[in-house]
Amino acid sequence: MGKPTGFMEIKRQTSLELPPEERIENFKEFHLPLLAEEQQAQGARCMDCGVPFCQSGMLLGGMYSGCPLNNLIPEWNDLICQGKWNLAVHRLIATNRFPEFTSRVCPALCEAACTCGMATGDPVTVKENERAIVEYGYESGAIRAVPPPARTGKKVAVVGAGPAGLSVADLLNKRGHSVTIYEREDRVGGLLMYGIPNMKLEKWVIDRRVKILQEEGIEFVLGANVGGNISAEELKDQYDAVVLCCGAKQPRDISAPGRDAGGIHFAVDYLTSVTHSLLDSNFADGKAISAQGKRVLVIGGGDTGNDCVGTAIRQGCESVLQLEMMPCPPEARAPGNDWPEWPRVLKTDYGQQEAIAKFGSDPRVYQTTVKEFYKNEAGQVCGALLEKLESQVADGRRQMVPTGEEFAVDCDLVLIAAGFVGCESYVTDAFGVDLTARGTVADNHYATNVPGVFACGDMRRGQSLVVWALREGRDTAAVVDTCLMGYTNL
Repeated sequence: MGKPTGFMEIKRQTSLELPPEERIENFKEFHLPLLAEEQQAQGARCMDCGVPFCQSGMLLGGMYSGCPLNNLIPEWNDLICQGKWNLAVHRLIATNRFPEFTSRVCPALCEAACTCGMATGDPVTVKENERAIVEYGYESGAIRAVPPPARTGKKVAVVGAGPAGLSVADLLNKRGHSVTIYEREDRVGGLLMYGIPNMKLEKWVIDRRVKILQEEGIEFVLGANVGGNISAEELKDQYDAVVLCCGAKQPRDISAPGRDAGGIHFAVDYLTSVTHSLLDSNFADGKAISAQGKRVLVIGGGDTGNDCVGTAIRQGCESVLQLEMMPCPPEARAPGNDWPEWPRVLKTDYGQQEAIAKFGSDPRVYQTTVKEFYKNEAGQVCGALLEKLESQVADGRRQMVPTGEEFAVDCDLVLIAAGFVGCESYVTDAFGVDLTARGTVADNHYATNVPGVFACGDMRRGQSLVVWALREGRDTAAVVDTCLMGYTNL
């Protein structure tokens, strides 16, 4: 611990954000990092608490608390406090191979479990410390391509170039296996590339890492739709092992009259079209689903719904309304939601902040869902009938039921961000792997019912966080390595 009294003497300081009115003019990241000496001071707030819940990754209250990767957070906080940035890089990448991703898009489970946060109300800026370390690593050359010194002669195919696929491929390649990643999109990254908007994760960050992976020997085959233009049998014949990392992209739909109206899209399809058009032509090709001048209705109150709000505002929407089925969370931890559990409290994210700045009010409407969509003579959505919900307990289960109160809203674009119900079945059908009742791959410690075929990430565990995808990739790599070599040192 660099400064024993640091948590008492130094206030929490985070990176500055560009004002909403300024940042909505483009799709660039809008956080302005602290200076190195300011970040070092933040590292000094780590309090050597004895039991670092921040890195625990343990299950509490039905939710995981702390970092699923078990990052050595107190160690690298201490190192940056001392200005030992090279050593901090070494300790960071010992557990997290892709900190440039988690330091931008992870919700910071570590900070929610920080003892300093429990004691003072202001946790250590773990996420921003991590970002400072990884960016120093790139700038200094500490993070660079290091190909494996020898090859094992084993070949592995990874299907899907999202965070889980990149994670498992990286470690198996480091072990010396020859790894090829098959990705059906035209760019690497999965939901990192097309599901997360550019203002949260600029895509050069992904490209920078992919270049290193290529220099280390990983091969990428793009436009490769396994189960479509590439058969499952072809991969099983050519490779010693196949790892399925195709995500859980089957969206949950809304069953309501008028659902067939034009102008109703799934959120990920909308976000993907926007990022595609941005990267391909800076929107000159006109291929993005556009919210310009439209009254937008977002169905879903999670991160994806918030991303839709922020994207629609950048496109110049006339208005935006975001529906959330559940009640508004409390502003402080409720009884039964104690530290170090994840705090189930009200969070106003960047998209909602921007809506408040532009339109003067929070776009979220709680305990509300869609009962019917209205469409005009051209078959396009023009409005929706909404109904209010209330929380009731029946048969020991709490559920949201209609109150009978209804009201109509005008809308020209509807974006469904209601979550996902499992993986796309054509890939699993092609390989003949079993599924669970949740639509995810059934497995025995990452191994499917098909010999030599494994699964990890959202495809196995269901919709989750990037940090969990990286953890799944790390664990799966060890299992595959053991299968191939009889033991593992991963």
